[in-house]
Amino acid sequence: MALTAHDMSDMGRLAQLAVNPGATTSREEIYLAVASLYRVQRTDLNERERELMREILRRLTRDVEMAIRIALAERLSEDATAPHDLILLLVDDRIEVARPLIINSPLLTDDDVLRLIAVSDIGHQEAVAARPHIGESVTDALVETGHESVLMALVRNVTAQISGSTYETLVQKSRALTGLQEPLIHRPDLPPQLATKMCEFVSDALKAYIRTNYTVPPGKLNAALGHVRLVLNNEPAAPQDPPGDSAQRLIEKMAKSGQLRASFLMRVLSQGQMDLFDLGFAHLVGMDAAHFRKAFYQQGVRPVALACHGAGIDRSVFATVFNLSRQVHGMPHYLNGTDQGVAAQVFKQLSRQRALEELRGTAI
Repeated sequence: MALTAHDMSDMGRLAQLAVNPGATTSREEIYLAVASLYRVQRTDLNERERELMREILRRLTRDVEMAIRIALAERLSEDATAPHDLILLLVDDRIEVARPLIINSPLLTDDDVLRLIAVSDIGHQEAVAARPHIGESVTDALVETGHESVLMALVRNVTAQISGSTYETLVQKSRALTGLQEPLIHRPDLPPQLATKMCEFVSDALKAYIRTNYTVPPGKLNAALGHVRLVLNNEPAAPQDPPGDSAQRLIEKMAKSGQLRASFLMRVLSQGQMDLFDLGFAHLVGMDAAHFRKAFYQQGVRPVALACHGAGIDRSVFATVFNLSRQVHGMPHYLNGTDQGVAAQVFKQLSRQRALEELRGTAI
């Protein structure tokens, strides 16, 4: 449906008012009126009309109070139907205006975000680093900026997908940028080999982490650190089959006390404790360890997605579980587009109970 003559007349008046506002019409009112008309008529504007409205908004931006621009940005930040070019216009504004859109707008594409990283200042880059579920191409570009505050925001974003090579870069940078060390160590998807490598230069932080997570008696702490250095750069030991009695007893004890949760699986996976990971996961999905391992490691992407969904692991963490569990065993661990589509289908179409039923059937 084309714009009516009345609509065009309104647009013309707004354009004139933008240049020469009347005594009773403020620039803020014109700004919001144009933005509202742009939003409502987004599908009916031709390119000339869209450019006219963008130009009006650009001219007014420097004269409109920031509070007005921030309010508009917040109103549009989760609107999936807003005009894409209006979102981009606001994203290029001051960071106070751009931040809610950079972090929340579903309309920003990877290309939009990569352009923003390339041309914007540190504040915009920090906001990109905090955006949920950013992919590896975006996290690679963020790490290339080298700004400590950007890297800090990235490693604290637990939903960000970080490639193995980029993790290696972050670990190397953390030698000099000591503020990165603690959040890196506590990321559940940090490859275990890199976590142990960090022992070379974060001994104090590692001591605190070991005390918190392993309750090692103080007298045995140095021996524990010596053992960590001894296995530095070695692959984690292969899981025992059948698993050791102590691992089995620990899982049974945690299950009985209600402490066996998805968060425990992520912690032991990040530490390379694969017997505990396999036993705990198998218990959560109601399978014995042998059948769980057969389904999880030998039958492709779908059973891994079924297991994660059935155990209550969030979809955003699936790629981390897949990549890290394969990496620890020296298996191929990169998900292509088809793999990601298969996993997304499981989380979107199946209930947790249905996912568990299908998973148990795959191992028969």
